[in-house]
Amino acid sequence: MGVEWYDMIARRNGGYKSRAVFIIEGRSAENVYEERLIDMLPNYHEVLDAGCGHGEFTLKMSAYAKKIIGFDNSRELITIAQTLLNSSSVTNVEFVYATTKSEMPFYDGQFDLIYDRRGPTSIINHSRLLAKGGTIFGIHNNVSTAKERLVKNGFVDIEIEEFDKAIIYFPDEMEFAKFLSDIPGNPDYLLPELRNDLIDKIKDHNMDGKLGIREHKYIWKAVKP
Repeated sequence: MGVEWYDMIARRNGGYKSRAVFIIEGRSAENVYEERLIDMLPNYHEVLDAGCGHGEFTLKMSAYAKKIIGFDNSRELITIAQTLLNSSSVTNVEFVYATTKSEMPFYDGQFDLIYDRRGPTSIINHSRLLAKGGTIFGIHNNVSTAKERLVKNGFVDIEIEEFDKAIIYFPDEMEFAKFLSDIPGNPDYLLPELRNDLIDKIKDHNMDGKLGIREHKYIWKAVKP
C-alpha cells in the first residue's frame, strides 16, 4: 500500500479518519491507549508522533505534553494538519513531512518518547532518534512486525498486550461499507461493482443479528537501553 492511498483518504475524508457511524461495546484498545498516553506525556521533554495523519490526535495530546513533533509521509495529510495547527492556539506542536523509508530529519537522541498510533512500525528501525532510556509506545492491529523490529533494534522491557473483547457495531450496511472502505488498503465498498463483495462481508459479520466487527488490537511498549 503506497502513499497514494493515504493521499486519497485525505482528500476524500478530510483526513486520516473514518466516515462511518458506529458504537463500540466493551473495553476498546484505542481508549486504553489514549488514556495511557495521556498519563505518560507529562513525564517526557520532547515527543515524536510517528505517522501523525491529519494531526487531530497530535493536537489533542498537546494539552498534556511539553512538545510534540508529528510527521507523516502523506503531504496531503500534513497540509491538513498544518491548517488545523494554524487555526488553533496550540504553540507546542510542529508538523513535518517525512518518511521512514529515508533518513529522518531529526538528530540522534532528540526524543525521549516516540508514540506510534497505527503509524509505521518501521519507525522502530530509526531507534537513533530515541534518547537512551527513552520509550516507544504503539498500538496496531498486527504486532508481529513491531515485535521483530523491537528485538532486532535492541529494545528492552518489551511489553505487548492483546485486546479482543470490544465489538464495533454499525446501524446499517451503508455505515459498515464506509468503515471497511476506510481501512488502509481496502477498496471502496460503496461502489456498485463491489456490491457482491460487500454482501459477503455482511454475512461474515453477523453477530447475533447485529452487524459488527470485533476490535482486535495490540498495545506495545519498549525502552531503548
